[in-house]
Amino acid sequence: MDNIYLLIVIALAVLAIADLVVGVSNDAVNFLNSAIGSKAISFKTIMIVASLGIACGAVFSSGLMEVARKGIFNPGEFYFNEIMFIFMAVMITDILLLDFFNTLGMPTSTTVSIVFNLLGAAVAMALLKIIAGGGNFSEVVNYINTEKAMQIISGILLSVVVAFTIGALVQWVSRLLLSYNFEKKPKWAGALFGGVALSAITYFILMKGIKGTPYAGETFDIIGGMKIKDFLEDQWIAIVGANFIVWSFLSYILMNFAKTNIYKLIIGVGTFALALAFAGNDLVNFIGVPIAGWQSYEAWVVSGIPASEFSMEVLSKKVPTPTLLLFLSGIVMVVTLWLSKKARYVADTEINLSREGEANERFQPNFLSRGLVRGTVLLSDWFTMILPSSWVSTMNRQFEKPVIALSKDKVHQLPAFDMVRAAVNLTVAGILISIATSYKLPLSTTYVTFMVAMGTSLADRAWGAESAVYRVAGVLNVIGGWFGTAIIAFIAAGTVLTLINFGKGAAIAILLFTAVLLLARNYIAYNKKAKELRAEDSLNRAESSSIQGVIEETATNIANVVKRTNKIYSNSVNGLARQDLDLLKKNKKQVSKLSTEIEGLRDDTFYFIKNLDEAHIGASNFYIDAMAHLTDMSQSLEYISKVSHKHVNNNHKKLKYNQIKELKEIDLKLEDVLNKTQMAFEERSFEQIGNILSTKQELYDLVSEKIQKQVSRTRTEESSPKNTTLYFSILLETKDLMTAITNLLEQYYNEHDSSVEPARVELPEN
Repeated sequence: MDNIYLLIVIALAVLAIADLVVGVSNDAVNFLNSAIGSKAISFKTIMIVASLGIACGAVFSSGLMEVARKGIFNPGEFYFNEIMFIFMAVMITDILLLDFFNTLGMPTSTTVSIVFNLLGAAVAMALLKIIAGGGNFSEVVNYINTEKAMQIISGILLSVVVAFTIGALVQWVSRLLLSYNFEKKPKWAGALFGGVALSAITYFILMKGIKGTPYAGETFDIIGGMKIKDFLEDQWIAIVGANFIVWSFLSYILMNFAKTNIYKLIIGVGTFALALAFAGNDLVNFIGVPIAGWQSYEAWVVSGIPASEFSMEVLSKKVPTPTLLLFLSGIVMVVTLWLSKKARYVADTEINLSREGEANERFQPNFLSRGLVRGTVLLSDWFTMILPSSWVSTMNRQFEKPVIALSKDKVHQLPAFDMVRAAVNLTVAGILISIATSYKLPLSTTYVTFMVAMGTSLADRAWGAESAVYRVAGVLNVIGGWFGTAIIAFIAAGTVLTLINFGKGAAIAILLFTAVLLLARNYIAYNKKAKELRAEDSLNRAESSSIQGVIEETATNIANVVKRTNKIYSNSVNGLARQDLDLLKKNKKQVSKLSTEIEGLRDDTFYFIKNLDEAHIGASNFYIDAMAHLTDMSQSLEYISKVSHKHVNNNHKKLKYNQIKELKEIDLKLEDVLNKTQMAFEERSFEQIGNILSTKQELYDLVSEKIQKQVSRTRTEESSPKNTTLYFSILLETKDLMTAITNLLEQYYNEHDSSVEPARVELPEN
């Protein structure tokens, strides 16, 4: 039985490595987003700077390891075997929870996850002990370090409000002083901004760096015999003031003589500092529990006392973490940072929510986001009314964005936000985290950096009328996910602990095996999804300004839509024939994705028209008509896939053999037309379109014939109203689909070569 604890220590070590990987994938968003979003420095440089910050922060993180040992529960109330079970439950739950959020691309808090995992497992173990001893449930408070736990939890929740408010205020003041034309401001203005930002970041680095090292307790005569850490806290005004003077002077020199962009320097230093903070503040979330488990095992082995009788009071003492372990952990984090694809997926969520102007909005508005936006607009209007008009005009001028020639791919060309906002994000987040660290609070770096970014976005007027409801909905979704993390972590850890307590070694083995399976499943599913997205025949924006140019550029889009139309229609027919609900469900998602992409192209019409010159204004009509035909096609496909899925999902009668046979006949004929159409557009052989159009009447006649047959069947032999309704719906919508395809083909055929003047093909009567 004693060997089980050694195996648990080994398992904890393996889980620590895995937790580091999933943790970095989630938290990389905290220190990468400002630099990536502003495009101030190259991605490779960002990664190198962040890697150096992580490596330094990992070595300096020893002090916060106390949280895992005594920050949440009172270790003296538990025996060694109980503590090891608690640690095992916490690590299994934590790694699965973080990986789940990573797969969704949602930034969650590793701090909240570990805190509530520890709390849930400790409470569950306390309740089991109380029940076994016949005690009162109110005694559970004796097992939990309620004062420290409440301090940590309240600090985490308070950080949401504080970070958002301070981020918004600092950004508003910064923009008011610097405007969007900050690079044209006098050099002294940039030097002062650099002095403030760099002095704050430098003090933050000192607080995070020195306080985690053994040198923090050293005394020196030059500072009055005080300890270094005490000197940093007591004399912070003098330190920051001196830093401000030095950095302001250096910033001015660098800007004038070295022609340095001070904002880029701030972003680089800030990224290093925030990466250092992440490693120093969050490393406890990944390896704190395994290290506490290892140290508990060492203390128990030398004691000679049975595991069920050895009190864990030893964890109440401060025990330094070996620097080698911290260094190795830093290496794992750096490697993960470079290799993790999920880290970049999670980062996209925050960047898009704080992006200037339009973006591909991932979140849909809800009643709460609409209400908040409407209330904010009314409040803004009220302030505008009571403030002097001269003040309002002056402020509006400072928030005027520079006029940039609009382009269709502007979202991809321009940075998500400018360097002033990126610098404010990094500076404010660094200051707030350093303040929390000085009070030994394991503040959630995710909460702070995310809410600062959202606050600066709001203050910078990045959430306009076109995007506000989507962005607010996204923020609410992320915050809801944070609260979900806490609730899920508490319940799940308690459940896993209960299973381990009763099942012992067998339960641990089963749970570990299950965790491995789930992680592998998520990894495979994520890679499969990523490959599908890369392989997907996605639609691209048109860039040409002439009709002939648009014809050439959109040909690839048309070929892709036709290819996907062919597949979607066939899947609908095959799904009905086989009563394959999974295929029909997947088909609905494919149609929805196609419709979203086509809608995205239509949304791009504004930029397309803006980019045209007067000589080619006619291209806009061609583009608008083409998008309308693609929309008609997607709407027909949506209807066909929806009614097919609904019919099978509701367990209605299967279509009769003759009906399936007739639908398949139509499918094969339509497939032939679509394949030829796809080939014509892929090869840019637009003259082939005339041959395709000449055969369209056959397809119309075929569908009309099937409609008449079904009318006859309905009067004589058909007994299912649902089948009749479904069959007629598919046939009629197929005619609409064919009409949309024909209109599209005619448009391209008649516009391809205006000098030929081909005879226009008339549509058949429907």
